[in-house]
Amino acid sequence: MSNFIDLGISEALVDVLTKQNIISPMRVQEAVIPKIMGGGNLVVQAPTGTGKTLAYLLPVLQKIDKDSRDVQAVILAPTYELVMQIVNVARDLVQGANLGIKVQGLIGGANITRQMDKLKDKPQLIVGSAGRIIELAQKNKLKLHKVNMLVLDEFDRLFDDQNMENTAAVVRLLPEERQVVMVSATAPKKALERADFLQHPEVIKVEADPAVLALREDLYRMTPFRSKVETVRHLARRLAVKRGLVFINKVFDAERILAQLRYEGFMVGTLLGHSNKQARQKAIADFKAGRIKLLLSTDLAARGLDIPEVDYVFNLDLPESSEVYLHRAGRTARAGAKGTVITLADNKEAYKLEQLEKKLGIAFKPLKGGDKPAPTKKKTKPVNRETTKKAVNKNKKHTNRQGKRRGAAK
Repeated sequence: MSNFIDLGISEALVDVLTKQNIISPMRVQEAVIPKIMGGGNLVVQAPTGTGKTLAYLLPVLQKIDKDSRDVQAVILAPTYELVMQIVNVARDLVQGANLGIKVQGLIGGANITRQMDKLKDKPQLIVGSAGRIIELAQKNKLKLHKVNMLVLDEFDRLFDDQNMENTAAVVRLLPEERQVVMVSATAPKKALERADFLQHPEVIKVEADPAVLALREDLYRMTPFRSKVETVRHLARRLAVKRGLVFINKVFDAERILAQLRYEGFMVGTLLGHSNKQARQKAIADFKAGRIKLLLSTDLAARGLDIPEVDYVFNLDLPESSEVYLHRAGRTARAGAKGTVITLADNKEAYKLEQLEKKLGIAFKPLKGGDKPAPTKKKTKPVNRETTKKAVNKNKKHTNRQGKRRGAAK
């Protein structure tokens, strides 16, 4: 295994990493840092929690000319939270190593007048959302004619249907002669096709380390749809969850779910795309500080976040794709810690579990032990013994995967 000095990183930056207890480069950093230093276009695919941010940030900072007052590098990210996370990591490195580089975060929803004032300080590195960067460039407040490096973090999101147009517009604002680095845990075919402006980039794919995968358990529990929220609350108590992320697919039902999770005084917050910046910022701060134990989130809002000590991830709603599952699961079992992902599925969703297993190449295990929440009482009808006997005989002849899931979850 090489060290950061061998990869071309300066002693000043290595000293900062050492103080952060980062001694040896991770696999993705070993593979990526020399390539970025060499100047080529890259597509980097590596699992979540493997050090992708430092893999591109260290060489980007190293290549910036601190004596120039021009913007030289732009990093795009799909959410406010991820933008500010990158900004904070970059500033810690810059200040710790005394690099003399100015870093500016530019995100929508923030006061644009203050951002324009900050741009008068002549930052060399811009980290931001595409929409706000375009807006400032159109106002002639952000000059991008000297940019020679572009990083697209979570590029699969940046090239999805919602973000594609703005991402492409930022690319058009930059000089043709520039280095482009795209990183993500997943690389869908559509996103790669939309990045055809890269013109034959080198693709670096770092597989998950088996030792790291062994730290994460992928479990499932068959649960009636109407009982899913109650089941999460029950499991959070029984499993003594310290810090758990609860994922949903749609935001319109969030208030109802939040109210149910908070039943009996349970400490829960939300990280939803439609919430304002301050509310989302407070939710993350409360979660990190332990003031709330569960954080209800959508996929986009939590994308790329590095929140320490998340011991459980609950899929209240099944992920819509295997790629989404990987991004959700990547919020736990980070930095050598153990973690568990629990996916709740109704019997009608059993086939989706099978699809995920096949695409991900993993085997979900049933969650064992503990009591289930008491089922909702229903009015019973008189039993027709003859009908019941026929139904039992019929079921003996026809067994399917769905039935196995039900049995395993008991």
